[in-house]
Amino acid sequence: MLEVKSIPEAGLTIAEAARRTGVSAHTLRYYERAGLVVTRVDRTSGGRRRYRKLDLDWIKICTKLRATGMPIKLIRRYAELVSAGRGNEQERLALLEAHRADVLDRLAELQENLKLIDRKIGVYRGRLEAGDADGLWAPGSSGSGMTR
Repeated sequence: MLEVKSIPEAGLTIAEAARRTGVSAHTLRYYERAGLVVTRVDRTSGGRRRYRKLDLDWIKICTKLRATGMPIKLIRRYAELVSAGRGNEQERLALLEAHRADVLDRLAELQENLKLIDRKIGVYRGRLEAGDADGLWAPGSSGSGMTR
């Protein structure tokens, strides 16, 4: 969860950025190596990363896209388009719309799966309330089939 607090002018250390974004320092390094960030993360003279608000905002976007199942390859492409600046908005839009359609398909599949779970819960509740749970099918038993 992105923590909203002011960021010092010098930026945040990787540990502070990890704490504020809710991702590990390892994940932050990975995002940078994998080309998922839109700007170069600042470094101190000693080479230590310093994260700015823009970096944290982008990390939030990346984590949300990953949470919706967007492949790293597509997040990288999206980051490349954003980094390139103006003129590719149609391609960005097409990428996001295609991903949205994929998410909606997965949501529909999850809804169907949830219906099955709800039916099974109803069967179990009904049998338990009726004191007839022994009639529920179990592997190796002579129960009445897999519908239970």
